[in-house]
Amino acid sequence: MKPGQELAEITAGIDLLYRLEQEGEGFLDAEGLIPVAVAPVEARIFGRYSQAREALAKLAERLERDAESELRRDYLFEMIDSLEALMDTFEGKPIGFAERLRRQIRVDTTVIGDDVLGTYRATIRAGLDEMGYRDGDLAADLARWEADTIVPRDAVIPTLEDLLWQSRQRVAAVMYDFSSEWMEPVGVTQKPFAAYCDYPRRKVLLNLDFPYTVYALKHLATHEAFPGHLVHLGLRERYVADGTMPLDGAQVVTSSASSTLFEGIADNGMAFLDWLDTPGDQVAVALQRLRSALRCNAAWMMHEEKKTIEEIVPIIAAQGYQTTETVRGRLAFLHHDLRAPFVYAYWCGDAAVDAVWKQVPPAERKRFWHYLYGTMHTPTTLARYWR
Repeated sequence: MKPGQELAEITAGIDLLYRLEQEGEGFLDAEGLIPVAVAPVEARIFGRYSQAREALAKLAERLERDAESELRRDYLFEMIDSLEALMDTFEGKPIGFAERLRRQIRVDTTVIGDDVLGTYRATIRAGLDEMGYRDGDLAADLARWEADTIVPRDAVIPTLEDLLWQSRQRVAAVMYDFSSEWMEPVGVTQKPFAAYCDYPRRKVLLNLDFPYTVYALKHLATHEAFPGHLVHLGLRERYVADGTMPLDGAQVVTSSASSTLFEGIADNGMAFLDWLDTPGDQVAVALQRLRSALRCNAAWMMHEEKKTIEEIVPIIAAQGYQTTETVRGRLAFLHHDLRAPFVYAYWCGDAAVDAVWKQVPPAERKRFWHYLYGTMHTPTTLARYWR
């Protein structure tokens, strides 16, 4: 059996065992470890996690001999280790939050410091100045700009629909022809997310409890659909079916070694489409990255420093220029143990893809996209193997 098929079957077995042991009935509990699979995978049947560990150990022993390439060997080793760390959490074994980030998400990031946050604030300040929002206080100027660009609640879904249509056109023009695909935007409330790609039903679920500027909706259109999750999963489905991608590429595995690049590809959607063409876009991207970084810091405060959500919310709200109600809602999923480190996949994934993307000359972009979308990666393997 090929390593990719073996890993997929073992992972599906771990997912099945995890689901059997879950007692919660919430949205995130229903997702399990594998929220989406774009091809059928026959799950191994495990009665306990130790049996899954034995299966992973046997697979790891064969990788030096059986992996199709050095990249696949390294990726599979990282994926196996991330599953081992996940099972530690499922079994209640002691594992620190920093170790979970390093082994599950495959990043060394802990707290994102003021040196980084300050660069985002400087970009925001410069963009606001250029647009005429320069009364002197960054928080006040930003609040005025966001108020001027906020989309009325009853116009949010139509605006997102229009932006999805525009992004689909741009993807077809420069990347991949997904003109026959569509993601219907649907408003929801009281969910532990801002937006969610329901790939099997081809819907984007948008949480209407939060306010959105037109720029935030533009980001979500590219992240959730074109050229983000819809295009990425559509290509993986196509490549697994025709045999050019191993079977493990069919699975989206939460809080695993694959998560960071899955979110990083989506977060770079506007850059891939050259759709950052106004000062407002520059402000919006810097603001999105600032708030994404702060959600990482919130997770660190909660799970490493053991601060309460009541202590965390006002700190993050002040640093990210948001209301406490919005911040509390955006941090809701941090209470879910499986999802606890997952928030780092967004900021770290954005940074990992952006660092390589900046080095890709225009003539190499199509080759890069084929490599990025058609190969399973971690931050380590993308940096190491892209030439």
